[in-house]
Amino acid sequence: MIGRTFTAAVVLAFATPAAAETLNNGTIVALSQAGLGDEAIIAKIKTSGASYDLSTGQIIDLKKQGVSGPVIAAMLSASNPAPAAAASSMDSPDPAMPHPPGVYLFVDGATPSMKRIDATVSNQAKTGGILGYALTSGIASMSIKAAIPGESARTNTGNGQPVFFFFFDESNPDSARQAVTWSSGTNASVTSPNEFTLVKLMQKKGRREARVGSVNIGGAKTGVMDKDQIPFDYDMVRPGVFKATPRVRLGPGEYGFMYAITGGGGGGFAGGAMTARIFDFSVR
Repeated sequence: MIGRTFTAAVVLAFATPAAAETLNNGTIVALSQAGLGDEAIIAKIKTSGASYDLSTGQIIDLKKQGVSGPVIAAMLSASNPAPAAAASSMDSPDPAMPHPPGVYLFVDGATPSMKRIDATVSNQAKTGGILGYALTSGIASMSIKAAIPGESARTNTGNGQPVFFFFFDESNPDSARQAVTWSSGTNASVTSPNEFTLVKLMQKKGRREARVGSVNIGGAKTGVMDKDQIPFDYDMVRPGVFKATPRVRLGPGEYGFMYAITGGGGGGFAGGAMTARIFDFSVR
């Protein structure tokens, strides 16, 4: 009689349509004692509803009745499914929404949104003031400029005090794009807007330029010159997300947040062995 009841339970477990069936502790014990194997039982668990008692005492009892550890783990997972990952957005104006890592311009208007700014890479250096440098035997400085392709940025705004959001890896650690966005030069891990410099770019025919160094008899300096830097404030919105705003109103022109300037010293700059990454934008 016991054998017939046991067999009936096993048959019932597989005869009932998966969508309408809810498994419990007794069903799992019956399947395990039938010798079906962990793979088949776990597959059944994944395609069926769950109504398990998985208190510590019941888990011990399941083990004593022949239910394996992997099957018990599958039961626990079915009873406590992992929350679905939040959808990522490229243009949502809500900084609480996950965004792929990068720098975004906040676009205010009837339908607010964010516009992601793709980094522009400069791998060419130009020099200025060479004649004065030569005539004064190095007393006058020779400036080093990063040349950025194009006379105007693809991203533009009519707001003289635009708002930006920085999304770093910490804000969305599962993003597959983080390495592409931030790894460059010595700044392989960027975590704050404080590692960026806001600068106005000089417009030239076919390009824009930013002074990123100088050379004179006293030595060489690298990085954006102090007088060329535009101050900006930033605040953390949530871990890995920062809101940034220029302290002064920006006039029409070309601008950018620059980071990852690398070069091989004065001689290396002069030879063009320099790279810079800049998140560029225009103010109309």
